[in-house]
Amino acid sequence: MTEQRELIKVAVLGAAGRMGRASCDAVDAAPDLELVARVGSGDDVVAAVRDSGAQVAVVFTVPGVVEEQVHSLIDLGVHAVVGATGWTEESLGRVREHLASTPATQRVSVLVAPNFALSAVLAMTFAAKAAPYFESVEVVELHHPDKVDAPSGTARHTAQAIARARAAAGTAPSPDATVTGLEARGADVDGVRVHAVRLRGLVAHEEILLGNPGEQLTIRQDSFDRVSFMPGVLLGVREAAGRPGLTVGLENLLDLS
Repeated sequence: MTEQRELIKVAVLGAAGRMGRASCDAVDAAPDLELVARVGSGDDVVAAVRDSGAQVAVVFTVPGVVEEQVHSLIDLGVHAVVGATGWTEESLGRVREHLASTPATQRVSVLVAPNFALSAVLAMTFAAKAAPYFESVEVVELHHPDKVDAPSGTARHTAQAIARARAAAGTAPSPDATVTGLEARGADVDGVRVHAVRLRGLVAHEEILLGNPGEQLTIRQDSFDRVSFMPGVLLGVREAAGRPGLTVGLENLLDLS
């Protein structure tokens, strides 16, 4: 007789938003998961998650509230799979310290993923591997105009990975003779220029441009529908119990060696 595994109970925070609705649909359709709570912006997050018995919470809220919500989830002993942006090294550090201070028997996991699309994770990984071999590198991110932050978390994560790879290889900074109009050169993320486009009709897109004398490599990723993020969200939910502590980036859940 086949043993039936217990379903993973999942709450979705930000359930009324575009990513929240897509996450609810994906969890509902997964045979090994059970959607036990749809938590909206006006709901009491602590009460809703606690009363639902959720084991994992998917968080697609907004930068102004996400850190507080994650700390509440840690206190509840609920794993968090977080796609909300607005994180800094300081806020991630506070989450890391909070997780480290919890009793060993109650350790939970927090996954903060700038992007859940597998194609985006691969693009970021390929870009970091290629970056030390090129004299110049810049990042362009393109999103819908309802997005509240710029540059996107994905672009920041990409630029930071590129910067780390170039520093480790001893690669010189990208050449740039600009002395006036620096505001037109985009954001400087650890020495990598990042440009943000906001245009109706877009969903989420990224280009990494790498150049040498006489050649250029362009790595481009396109998400045309939010369904593209759902395999990564579900992967995070399923892996949560086995990864106590803070994980930043979905690539850490994939074998990309």
